[in-house]
Amino acid sequence: MTDIAPSGSRPQRSPLDRLSHWFQTNWRKIVIAVPFFWLLLFFLAPFFIVAKISLAELRISSPPFTEMIEWTGDGVMTIRLVFDNFIFIMEDSLYVNTYLNSLKISVTSTLICLLFGYPIAYGIVRSGPVAKPVLLFLVILPFWTSFLLRVYAWMGLLSDQGTINNLLIYIGLIDEPIRMLYTEFAVYIGIVYTYLPFMILPLYANMERLDMSLNEAAADLGSKPMNTFFRVTLPLTIPGIVAGSLLVFIPATGEYVIPDLLGGGNVQMIGRVLFNEFSLNTDWPVACAVAVVLLFLLVLPIILFQYFQGKAAEAP
Repeated sequence: MTDIAPSGSRPQRSPLDRLSHWFQTNWRKIVIAVPFFWLLLFFLAPFFIVAKISLAELRISSPPFTEMIEWTGDGVMTIRLVFDNFIFIMEDSLYVNTYLNSLKISVTSTLICLLFGYPIAYGIVRSGPVAKPVLLFLVILPFWTSFLLRVYAWMGLLSDQGTINNLLIYIGLIDEPIRMLYTEFAVYIGIVYTYLPFMILPLYANMERLDMSLNEAAADLGSKPMNTFFRVTLPLTIPGIVAGSLLVFIPATGEYVIPDLLGGGNVQMIGRVLFNEFSLNTDWPVACAVAVVLLFLLVLPIILFQYFQGKAAEAP
């Protein structure tokens, strides 16, 4: 006699089938979870480690700082948080002036990149189908060479016996070399040259999606070109301006290599202070406090922009 399975029973699925069904049901959640896991692993976890060290005290040991949580001999847990590092940074003029100088250089460099990058991006967008890929290739071409090689090339160009001074002397504009290397001017040159593509590419991506017929419609209605630019084109490209400005401002504020090589130690920026505290002074708590304050200064403009953007979107 053959046994007949009850009509209400279901065939048992293999573990592989169950896994495939679970993946098909939850694949959207998995895709969303991947960037969150990446953010947790490579940003939030290191940030909490740095924040923990910034609240510790310097100690001659390995690692050179006290632990936040310690256990006494009788098994009692003690939590020790020290804010002296942040107080020291805020009261020491060296750190305050370095923060202000870093912000001044990064903001000025960002504005210069915007001044040059905006017309370049606009010109690429308005160029023909043959010239456009060539111009984009020229924008990204510097990325094909080493960053250090490009900085060293500028050292040769800006030195007293470099190409620029020799050319100016040859055409008779100057009689003796102008000191450009190891100055703040050289640092601006290096930062603008390095980060200009980071301004051009977001602006280009934003302008490429613009409806150029809006400019033609404004012209048909009697609007002058300058008025059309400020009332039509510029407001529509604000997202690209903000994206490019953040891509330039954030790394420029913490720049270390360019001020060290082109500034020659004469231009003090926060990246150099971080290096000195970590490597030379071995004062990890102060160095981490410097990094936390720097992160706050970099995140604050983003928070303010999102806040005012949300307010503008809610306005009738």
